[in-house]
Amino acid sequence: MQCPKCGAEAAPGNQFCPKCGAAMPAETPQPAGKVFCGKCGAENVSGTAFCAKCGAPLAAGAGRPGSTMNIEPNVAGLLCYLVGWVTGLIFFLMEKENKFVRFHAMQSIVVFGAFSVLSIVLSFIPVVGWILGTILGVAAFVLWILLMIKAYQGEKWKLPVAGDIAEKNA
Repeated sequence: MQCPKCGAEAAPGNQFCPKCGAAMPAETPQPAGKVFCGKCGAENVSGTAFCAKCGAPLAAGAGRPGSTMNIEPNVAGLLCYLVGWVTGLIFFLMEKENKFVRFHAMQSIVVFGAFSVLSIVLSFIPVVGWILGTILGVAAFVLWILLMIKAYQGEKWKLPVAGDIAEKNA
């Protein structure tokens, strides 16, 4: 914190400047950050001791409670979709505790695994299969972008069938 009169650095909480003795302005509270529950993946206000959804204890001051990886949960959720089912599988096998990351990893495996299989099957059907495969590819691309955005925003966005499967297996 800087003194408004002389510009000297003062320790947070000082009421007076150590250099010139001027009164220091009252500190404005910082907005509360996000903390994700390691058990259920729910978003909680930073500084709380227990999860508001499941009651599990939260790591004190941590942004990544209960995670076995050193990545913010929303970034890990985005990365689950980066290379389709491949990164989904990697994150599903690596992350053991964070339900938010495991949900997005499993949803990525189910959705993009199904797209991959369907694409291979359609490639063997002349003309009609190729046209449907192209439409499927565009739909997969749009869904890929949308899922990465939603995961990065911290949303547990469930797709109709794949989301239910992912939720059960996360």
